[in-house]
Amino acid sequence: MSSTKQFGLIITTSLVVGTMIGSGIFLLPVSLAEYGAFGFAGWLLSALGAMVLAFTFASLSRWHTGLGGPYFYSREGIGDFPGFFVAWGYWVSVWVGNAAIAIASASYLSLLFPILATTTTAKPILAIVFVWLFTLINIRGVREAGVFQVFMTLFKTVPLILFAIVGSFFIDWQQVTAMPEVEGDLFNVILASTALWLWAFLGVEVATIPADNIKDPKRTIPKSIYLGVTIVATVYVLCMLVIVGVMPNDQLQQSAGPFAEAAGMIWGGWASYIMIATAVFSTLGALNALILVGAQMPRAAAKDGLFYHKFANLNKQGAPAYGLIISACLTTVLILLNMSESTVGIFNFSILLSTTTILVPYVFCAVAAFRLQPDDEPKSKRLQQLIFVLAFLFSMWALGGAGQEALYWGFLLMMFSVPVYVATKGNATHKQS
Repeated sequence: MSSTKQFGLIITTSLVVGTMIGSGIFLLPVSLAEYGAFGFAGWLLSALGAMVLAFTFASLSRWHTGLGGPYFYSREGIGDFPGFFVAWGYWVSVWVGNAAIAIASASYLSLLFPILATTTTAKPILAIVFVWLFTLINIRGVREAGVFQVFMTLFKTVPLILFAIVGSFFIDWQQVTAMPEVEGDLFNVILASTALWLWAFLGVEVATIPADNIKDPKRTIPKSIYLGVTIVATVYVLCMLVIVGVMPNDQLQQSAGPFAEAAGMIWGGWASYIMIATAVFSTLGALNALILVGAQMPRAAAKDGLFYHKFANLNKQGAPAYGLIISACLTTVLILLNMSESTVGIFNFSILLSTTTILVPYVFCAVAAFRLQPDDEPKSKRLQQLIFVLAFLFSMWALGGAGQEALYWGFLLMMFSVPVYVATKGNATHKQS
């Protein structure tokens, strides 16, 4: 059954915004507090890096459109195994990351309903409920999941924009421009703050993945990428200005919920609950978006004979139900493992591991762009190639910033793809013969 073009600019942009604005932004001000005003230099560099990546993916989607986005570009530009390697890494990163996002959603909700924090099993069970709730929504059809994503994105973006606009009247600009005493030279301080900002900008590629469901993809995808990154970068910096300008730095460094505390300081206690609810919608929106695009990646590889064939099947509603269910099962297993005290640390690490494996497609796509660039753009070809080089270097730097432990486990996780690829290709060759 062929899928229909059901996503316009609004839904596609909501995927980008909904994925990029997840759980990380709500604690990012605490991580950046020690860098003071230098943290905004980090925002500028990471925003520029995100725009370089946005240009790369927008260009690729303009030249070649295919299901799976990063997988499609890597396969077309480099070859079957690099394409499969990207699809495998992205798929694994999604269901690993979804476990941590679901736990984060349950944790935020427990701030509104303290009874959820009374037992060790309440939050993991609620997280599993979230995973299967959004999986079922996606199984009902990509159109339903896309429309739901628009509402989830509005529920978290509008309060953040209002927080930024109204909160700007309460900013103490002396606090914003204060230069803190930091260890090390200025260059390393700015790089450190850039690395923290980077995690909040990941997700620029998601609009390219469900290409089969997007109306006029060669125009819609680039527009949604640029619009999504611009919205996210603007919301981030405005909200950060309010928080830094309202909360004293020593208080900010000790905060457990900077958005909620800053809102409470401006409007009172009720505003704190509004921001906690916004965090819940933010994480749930990211969870829905990743569940939606996550099953599209193995589906694309399966259609090309590079993944187990059942992942390519669509149900009557046009949804890749098999891939959605398998991914939800794997995420559920990880959440159940979190109920054991001996494995509780895996979920703090899973976000970093998930981010590491998502960065791999960025590296491959930056290289593939050189091979896929058409020859009929002679005037801008050199400038485009320079941007692709910057995208490659930025992605490699981001991989290095993930840390040795995440790279070690990420490499091992990616290597599990090799026997799967050999077995899948062997079966496909045997069937053809």
